[in-house]
Amino acid sequence: MTLKLDKVNRGPHLSTLVASSISREIAQGRLNPGDQLPTEQALATTFGVSRNVVREAIARLRSEGRIWSQQGRGAFVADVANSPVLTIDHDALQQADAFKSLFELRGALEVKAAAFAAQRRTDADLQAMKSALAAMNTAPYGSVAWLKADLEFHRAVVAATRNSYMEQFLIFVSERVRESILAAGNQQGSDDMASTTLGEHNRILDAITAGDANAAQEAMQLHLNGAAQRVGLHVNDL
Repeated sequence: MTLKLDKVNRGPHLSTLVASSISREIAQGRLNPGDQLPTEQALATTFGVSRNVVREAIARLRSEGRIWSQQGRGAFVADVANSPVLTIDHDALQQADAFKSLFELRGALEVKAAAFAAQRRTDADLQAMKSALAAMNTAPYGSVAWLKADLEFHRAVVAATRNSYMEQFLIFVSERVRESILAAGNQQGSDDMASTTLGEHNRILDAITAGDANAAQEAMQLHLNGAAQRVGLHVNDL
């Protein structure tokens, strides 16, 4: 097994680049079903990144069904042909139409997730949402820290649905959206824009806290429509 792995360029989405490089090795037949991946340390050295970046890349590949892991043994290439999986190509998402389609998919699911969250949330769920909003409030709008806190808020909402399939799928889709925004660098704005966005999140939180499913759906839909406009998308109600 001879791999053609090179160091990746620095950027906010290093784990995406590492995952894409390993995926390429699989697609081109240099890694076959059942092959064991090099150790975390070996991959980190090869790519010139930290072990945490490698772990994130491995976690992504595992969520896509491209690899599987066994405690104490390592990570192995999965037999994708016999295991249908959803994959979303990072490079394709740099095209406006592909990114819009993914954003619409996220919106359709997340609006319903907000309703479920209003009906099923716990105090711990509400605290997780509040913590994420607090982090957003202290981060510069559009920064890596802002986007991370934003993702954590939406993760907390979908976790409150108590639907593990919805949670896994929405986290997968939302992370692809976040990576594309980071790669494009197309979420910059003013203090007014930050205030507007935080207000949208607070309305979602208020509706979920009140247990009002209809209000939660409406608040999430308004937020996602606003978010689409802020990243340059022109969409109707999601």
